[in-house]
Amino acid sequence: MSKKITAFLQYNENDFTKIFVKELQSSGLVSKIFLLSSKNNPAKIEGTNTLKIESPFDSNTIKLISDNANSDYILYLNQDILIELGQFALERFLYVAENTNSGLLYSDYLEITGEEKKPHQLIDYQLGSIRDEFNFGPILFFSKEAIKNYKKSFEYKFAGLYDLSLSVSRTNTILRIPEFLYSTIATDLRKSGEKLFDYVNPKNREVQIEMEKAATEHLKMIGAYLKPEFEQINFDEKKFRYEASVIIPVKNRVKTIGDAIQSVLNQKTNFDFNLLIVDNYSTDGTTNVIKEFADKNEKVYHLIPTRKDLGIGGCWNEAVHHNDCGMFAIQLDSDDLYKGIDTIQKIVDKFKEEKCAMVIGSYSLTDFKLNELPPGIIDHKEWTPDNGRNNALRINGLGAPRAYYTPVLRDIKIPNVSYGEDYAISLAISRNYKIGRIFESLYYCRRWEENSDAALSIEKQNINNTYKDRIRTIEIMSRQKKNLADSK
Repeated sequence: MSKKITAFLQYNENDFTKIFVKELQSSGLVSKIFLLSSKNNPAKIEGTNTLKIESPFDSNTIKLISDNANSDYILYLNQDILIELGQFALERFLYVAENTNSGLLYSDYLEITGEEKKPHQLIDYQLGSIRDEFNFGPILFFSKEAIKNYKKSFEYKFAGLYDLSLSVSRTNTILRIPEFLYSTIATDLRKSGEKLFDYVNPKNREVQIEMEKAATEHLKMIGAYLKPEFEQINFDEKKFRYEASVIIPVKNRVKTIGDAIQSVLNQKTNFDFNLLIVDNYSTDGTTNVIKEFADKNEKVYHLIPTRKDLGIGGCWNEAVHHNDCGMFAIQLDSDDLYKGIDTIQKIVDKFKEEKCAMVIGSYSLTDFKLNELPPGIIDHKEWTPDNGRNNALRINGLGAPRAYYTPVLRDIKIPNVSYGEDYAISLAISRNYKIGRIFESLYYCRRWEENSDAALSIEKQNINNTYKDRIRTIEIMSRQKKNLADSK
């Protein structure tokens, strides 16, 4: 088998790179090895060439790889990290690449923790896998043709590799090999709940601007970009007994549900509102807490669904389709609190001001005792009226508290799941309607050990990420269909 692979490795003079280089050289499949370093005159490794780069992710690095690749396939190690190849791993990458004509291959891997090697499965790439933090793992195996065909949309400092992956997805197949072809070490040991807010951290704003630009250009190229043109809402079309309803789906939150309810009852408004609590067969005393409030206050509706197969989305549907649901349905999670006594008023005022079908506020990230946690206020200031609904396909959420014009919510229906249901309905609404934003913090989002997303296993994270990618796939296809119909 001829030498069909050119390898490009991130290099910071670590000893494990020398070991990996020897492994590549002894394989008989690698024609050249290039070390990519941001250092001036880094220590040399015999049999390699060094290329000066600024970042593994910028456009110039991608161009250097394209210009220096002298074989049919390119192995790109996008992190300076320990790698141990599995049995015939390079042969496997090469075999699959040659027999599928894929533009980009990646594989599952084993994660080295102390003396153990634990499986780290990845997920399959699909049309909706356009989030910039999609995990391909540290080894990316490109066809030279896919990289040569890449034409960058802009000069990127941070989004070059992301833009390349989007480009490959438009012209070639991106394929996961569901085999553990190599071992590496874990580089981010934080729990899943601690990683959730990286993309809205103000420190990452410059990166996010570039990622949005790349994603927007991609959507334009695949016919899924939406111009800032929206259907109009007429709030006088339907009559409601209540102007607004707060909706709380809950199961087994005896420690927090009382605080959540009280924060609603503390609200001051110039209109009538109620509180619809959907108690999804709690067994820990939550039911009794809700009943006590409902017995004392006619604003509180204690709803127990007849169905026993409901997720959070299904509980929302129960409330939204209740006869006494108000014109505007406003979210409050059973762990959380409204920040002030005028939260509901501010949300309804925003609906009336902008004639929108949905309003999303901002929130403060806190611990259980309301002490602020980094990054502090989650305001999603990356949202713009012109491009927010396009960029929404790239990120993992749109913010909170969320509020909806009830007739639109009743028409679309919320997926009966307990993860991603809010994201799915928000994307669907944004396809046709304007979303209003309040960048002032209205809400305390309390992070504690019983949050459902606090410390998820890799398997559960993969299930969640696959579902959200599928939601994006459905939405991209829907937008492509809409644009096609609108063009006729």
